[in-house]
Amino acid sequence: MTLTIPADNLWAFAAVWLALATIAAFLARRLGLAAALVEILLGVLAGNLIGLRSNAWVDFVAGFASIMLTFLAGAEIEPAVLRRQLRPSAVIGGISFFAPFLAAMAYAYFVMHWSVDASKIAGIAMSTTSVAVVYAVMVESRLAGTDFGQLILAACFITDLGTVVALGLLFANYNGWLVALIVAIVLAIVFVPKLLPLVFERTQRWVSEPGMRLLFLIILTLSAIATAAKSEGVLPAYFLGLACAGFLFANPDVSRRLRSMTMGFLTPFYFIKAGTLVSFSAAVAGVGVIAAFFVVKVVAKCLGVFPAARVFDHAPKRAGYITLMMATGLTFGTISSLYGLTHHYINQAQYTTLVTVVILTAVVPTIVAQALFHPKELVDPEERGVP
Repeated sequence: MTLTIPADNLWAFAAVWLALATIAAFLARRLGLAAALVEILLGVLAGNLIGLRSNAWVDFVAGFASIMLTFLAGAEIEPAVLRRQLRPSAVIGGISFFAPFLAAMAYAYFVMHWSVDASKIAGIAMSTTSVAVVYAVMVESRLAGTDFGQLILAACFITDLGTVVALGLLFANYNGWLVALIVAIVLAIVFVPKLLPLVFERTQRWVSEPGMRLLFLIILTLSAIATAAKSEGVLPAYFLGLACAGFLFANPDVSRRLRSMTMGFLTPFYFIKAGTLVSFSAAVAGVGVIAAFFVVKVVAKCLGVFPAARVFDHAPKRAGYITLMMATGLTFGTISSLYGLTHHYINQAQYTTLVTVVILTAVVPTIVAQALFHPKELVDPEERGVP
């Protein structure tokens, strides 16, 4: 069965995608899952059962969504928290990136005989930790406000920083455009956090939101330079988000409006599109490879992160919880896999393998961590609902 929509009826096409996004929002709330995960799963069903595919308009919205989502991820960690947890988070987060990156890349190249570029994409996709999933779990488990929860969030930031830098640099052209990109990122980090407060303060009553427009302009300009350098637009967006974290924390209303626009309208197109590119037949045919990559990622995370957490005096149960949280994956795993497919570094079957593993790691480690390793003693009994 294929869903046929007249090519000139863009509104009907958009309505179908937004219908899926709306259903995903209600299902995610009902099931207690991350909305992004449900959007991917609905995209998989729609792509395989009714033949839903994107067009140029959806491609643009989805691409802008990935950039804005990365910007917000960079702004997720409060600078004071990162400074306070810098040493343990840098060690745990760094190992959390390098262990699965090297293991998955080696497995893809030496065992699966993927190309060098495809193996790099596999390593990057498997290295990720899902800030979206971990943040949701920390909030729902009442751990976000504890030092333990902040350590996990800061370590996630370090891991994803490695992922974004690897994606941006491993596939960049080392020429004048790359130099221009580095200069542009440095200038943006230095000047944008000083410029935005002035603009927003003077125009906060303007309905036209010139401050938001200026921020979007800067983000898109940096992404354009990154694209010219054959890099990825998420690289400068992540660094800019980090630089603007202090401003967004100090201006929660601006942060709320950015998140509402990004999560409410943009990101569903990105995640649903990612799901439509997953093939049921390819997943069934590659079930052995999917299982192998899942094991490679999770085992590499466990062998690397667990000992590092123990070094910083975390008890085995808490170290296990940290390890499983760091083993989750979703947003950047999907972004890097889709980047590889759209730039022809991996094929459809390889993309299906990687995204399926990413989806599994968003679910399985989280369930195990919450069921067996959750440090309930760190949560106030009244907040746990304990008499």
